[in-house]
Amino acid sequence: MLISDFARATGLSRETVRFYVRLGLLRPTTSGKGGRRPYQLFTDEDRQATEVIRVGQSLGLSLKEIAALDTERRENGIPPDRLTEILKGQLAGLEAKATELDTMIHLVRAKIDWLSAGGHGPHPNLGRVSMVPEPA
Repeated sequence: MLISDFARATGLSRETVRFYVRLGLLRPTTSGKGGRRPYQLFTDEDRQATEVIRVGQSLGLSLKEIAALDTERRENGIPPDRLTEILKGQLAGLEAKATELDTMIHLVRAKIDWLSAGGHGPHPNLGRVSMVPEPA
């Protein structure tokens, strides 16, 4: 499929698709049509690659890291122990980010409660926010 159809099918902009091609994340074939700039033809493998890119980005991987992993996958495959190592590293990062978000959620809740009470008492800040989960 041509870039416009591929972009529509994947929900990416044409500029993003071109960028991913330049990075080597997508590897379309070219047709004899188009003169000096042959048409790029995208396949289902390219569509699957966009899903891998999205998942990788969701896990916090950079495009450079995703490209390196993709090259490794295409050349040698990624053994399960290597993939497990990568995922454990990303899990640790995600858990740290979740802890940060929990802290900020508690701070915002404390500030809302403080403002709702008329701003009386000590002003909530990170040092004064209790990390004890509130009852649901």
